[in-house]
Amino acid sequence: MRISKKIVLFSLLGLCLVFTAFRNNDKYFLIAKNLDIFAAFYRELNTYYVEDLPPEKLMQRGIEAMLEETDPYTDFVPEEELDELRFMATGRYGGVGTSIYTDGEWTSITDVYEGSPMAKAGVKAGDIIVSLDGKSAKNMEQDEVSRFLKGNPGTTLSIVLRHPISNVEKTYKIVREDINVKPVSFTGYVQKDVGFIKMTQFTESSAEQVQAAFEKLKKDNPQLKGVILDLRGNPGGLLEEAVALSNIFIEKNKLIVSTKGKVKSWDREYRTAQTPIDVNIPLVVLTSRSSASAAEIVAGAVQDLDRGLVVGQRSYGKGLVQTTRPLPYNAKLKVTTARYYTPSGRCIQAIDYSHRNEDGEADYVPDSLRKSFVTAGGRPVKDGGGIEPDAKVDNMMLSQVAITLLRKQYIFDYATQYYYAHPSVKGPAEFDLTDEEFEAFVKFLDGKDYSYKTRSEEALENFRSTASREKYYDGLAKEFEALQQKMKHDKKQDLLKNKTEIRQLLEEEIMNRYYPQVGRIEKSLSWDKDVEEAVALIGNADKYRQLLGKKN
Repeated sequence: MRISKKIVLFSLLGLCLVFTAFRNNDKYFLIAKNLDIFAAFYRELNTYYVEDLPPEKLMQRGIEAMLEETDPYTDFVPEEELDELRFMATGRYGGVGTSIYTDGEWTSITDVYEGSPMAKAGVKAGDIIVSLDGKSAKNMEQDEVSRFLKGNPGTTLSIVLRHPISNVEKTYKIVREDINVKPVSFTGYVQKDVGFIKMTQFTESSAEQVQAAFEKLKKDNPQLKGVILDLRGNPGGLLEEAVALSNIFIEKNKLIVSTKGKVKSWDREYRTAQTPIDVNIPLVVLTSRSSASAAEIVAGAVQDLDRGLVVGQRSYGKGLVQTTRPLPYNAKLKVTTARYYTPSGRCIQAIDYSHRNEDGEADYVPDSLRKSFVTAGGRPVKDGGGIEPDAKVDNMMLSQVAITLLRKQYIFDYATQYYYAHPSVKGPAEFDLTDEEFEAFVKFLDGKDYSYKTRSEEALENFRSTASREKYYDGLAKEFEALQQKMKHDKKQDLLKNKTEIRQLLEEEIMNRYYPQVGRIEKSLSWDKDVEEAVALIGNADKYRQLLGKKN
């Protein structure tokens, strides 16, 4: 009996191995078969089609079609676009150190980075690009302008700029340099005893810069009561930098993130490797809907290990890890190879790309399928939808009039005029736009087109379209027109009704002229609701510990 059982067992194992080998061979056969068909199809099409077909364009279309079956983070990167990939990893690129915006016929300089070639040449925000290397910039697409500005360090750009007030044109010879966009864009104090660090991306050495910023805050103020790490709008970057940053506040040998994918030999656990700087100081991490990837790894680790609180809005929900693979002719494949998991074991990926509807569209993981996990201290947390904040703050919605003024560049243009009319102003913390100066802005808008539809008007238009399709509109036409008339907005009244937020936007843009990169951030701290909540929690030890699930 024992011998027959063994024979049966070995027979079943043999069959399993045969079926497994068959399945694998079947898969590789299908790949080889379809590659042969694809090559033959292209050969016949190229030989006999009545017109010449551009091979590079045709193959690019084929690659794009294949990528449609994957997630948006898996991508083909040709050699000419490798600089973009390098910038995402290092924060460095070859160029002149400026941001631009194209509005109508012309492109304006919107930001000049401190210490950049443009800054050294005396170029200011508001300057208008007239020509680039002898080619007129009028009606030039913004992407084309950007290509002119970028280039190998050491090469020279000849650029003609027009002064926004005097209209005087001046030629500059700008030598491109290796531009390093700093991942820590601002370090300071919200109050005298609460530190604030704004981090914009996870690139090489970004954790070192955060550590240096934190150590400086502690050195300058030994009585520091807490620190706010602002990761709002941070799209992420290098996973290793997220682990190193977490290590500043989390003790050695703690699991921060693990990765699991199809290639099991690539699965990894990432733990803190160094002695931390401070494991006791109250810590608040700010997140928003656009905080993603490495930013979510840090927020997830801080939350799961009960090291601090997450405040703001639910994060984006990108729980996928990408790896670059070499391709012929210096091209690269950026491919999703794994999912990452926070210390509690949850994957916070919000969109399920493995299951699509009939239209081929991926959707969010439904709440009914989100699983529950617990933090180190036993607090409940969920997977499948980004990082939920411990203290949620409603996202501030700008009014339609404010959005239109930003989009039309009127706030930017007024700040330019203000800058040249006022040689010096108070610092960001003390600067306030007077009522007279706001009135000057209202007069500045006279005769300018900033028409827009309010959200109520848009909803009413949608109602009319639906009623017309369903044949109800004719009977409601009079009532609709009367309601439309009542809702018609007065643009000047809308300016006054939304004066506070428009004034704040003006003050931020004006401060950015006098204190590039940091002025806008520092000025915004005085009315930032997320920061206000973070400061309140740091100042209230009982509430802070309560949200962490700790007994007072």
